[in-house]
Amino acid sequence: MLKSLLTPVMTNEDRLKHHLTSEFDARLLGSFGRDELQSFLDRKGTTLSFSVVDHLRWDLKQIFDMTVAEGYLRKNPALLLFTPRDCRRAATRVMTLEEVRQLLSLLDVRERLIARLALLAGIRPGEIFGLKWARLEADYADIRQRVYRGDIDSPKSVRSVRHAALSDGLLISIDDWRAVSLDTSGDAWVFPSEKLTTLLAKDNCWRRGFLPKLKPVGLAWANFQVMRRTHSSLLKELDVDPHVRAEQMGHTIDVNENVYTITTLTRRKEAVNALEKAIGA
Repeated sequence: MLKSLLTPVMTNEDRLKHHLTSEFDARLLGSFGRDELQSFLDRKGTTLSFSVVDHLRWDLKQIFDMTVAEGYLRKNPALLLFTPRDCRRAATRVMTLEEVRQLLSLLDVRERLIARLALLAGIRPGEIFGLKWARLEADYADIRQRVYRGDIDSPKSVRSVRHAALSDGLLISIDDWRAVSLDTSGDAWVFPSEKLTTLLAKDNCWRRGFLPKLKPVGLAWANFQVMRRTHSSLLKELDVDPHVRAEQMGHTIDVNENVYTITTLTRRKEAVNALEKAIGA
């Protein structure tokens, strides 16, 4: 019964199959209680990272939300689950301003633009590689799709569909790349593969375009996720309003606040320009 509800809500098939269906596949939905589900998370917390266990908590809540919505259950037994605090957390690292400057100085024009889109505009790697020229407007990137596991997909969440402001210098970098690109028609990929008709693979780009330049100087750890995390951290250091940061990156900081507070593109433009000025690149 549980297995039949996984496909519509899954965001990671491997995680759900390995941790949920392997243990609960034969169970009836009505047989679960909150204490048992919390014990399951507590047990997983002894061997798995905080991130994985937190995703499992969210998976369970979504699955049982659906069962309630479809009338299978009256109450959601996963509603009040929490992620155990003693789960191990992976070390998170961000770049300093000097490291950002060094990274950008080492890269070729294409890779430098990709890095600047992550560092200055806070765009996810899947969103960057899924960009088409028609989606790059005068002041912003119109984020409406992403590349996920090699396929074109919708953005990660509802809030991920957004206008990501582009700093003035970043717009110049885009024009520089446009000038040397072979196909800049609206439906063409901003970062195509050698075939031009297919998009550039993120992993190939990182392995061939980034690592050979970053590894010799000890910056191989500064991957796309680190760049995006650095974007958020540096904006925070510049005292940019949390709402501006959240909406620029397609994040949610608090459901109630985000429902009633929307920032303008002008404010987000000011924020990314301030970041670009601080970096000096």
